[in-house]
Amino acid sequence: MTIDESGSKVEGGSGGRPFILGLTGSIGMGKSAVALMMRALGVPVFDADAAVHRLQAPGSALLPAIEAEFPGTTGPEGVRRQDLGARVFGDSAALARLEAIMHPAVARLREAFMIEHAHEPLVVFDIPLLFEKGHGKGSGQLLDAVAVVSAPAEIQRERVLARPGMTREKFAQILALQVPDADKRARADHVIDTGVSLAETEREVNDLVKILREKNPR
Repeated sequence: MTIDESGSKVEGGSGGRPFILGLTGSIGMGKSAVALMMRALGVPVFDADAAVHRLQAPGSALLPAIEAEFPGTTGPEGVRRQDLGARVFGDSAALARLEAIMHPAVARLREAFMIEHAHEPLVVFDIPLLFEKGHGKGSGQLLDAVAVVSAPAEIQRERVLARPGMTREKFAQILALQVPDADKRARADHVIDTGVSLAETEREVNDLVKILREKNPR
């Protein structure tokens, strides 16, 4: 099975490919926690960030290309992520050059993931910048639905500012680069609330997984 990059829509369904749910959310909204809940329910999750980390690790075939494009950003430990981040943060042209190296490799890993889990009724693509990068339904990602993880702004702020090395200024810069949470929620097929108790969020996730699996019995 391959993932069509033309943008044409292919419905998930019995006898076809798995139903693909795109999972996203702004910084500090709890997306990673929700992804873990889905994994605990046996749902295969393709983590785009983890794929990038894997492709930037020691021994990766991409390291020479990254070093050639951004000299001094790689070493025996793989990509020096802080150095590379400093080179591309706020520089759209530099970011586009990095993405031209990374995206085809991530797509190959995603295709392998789909082949491995072709028998599943439901899979999840965990994509932090799903809306920012234009990967919504009908795009080359072929998402059947999108779930946005959300929480009140004050809870989001408290979570993010508690992270080591985070400052108010950096948080504001990150928010400015992300699609506003209200817009994401408006464009989502499903919204998962993490501003409530953990048990309540888990119930929401359980209910959503049950509904989506029932849509595509295998």
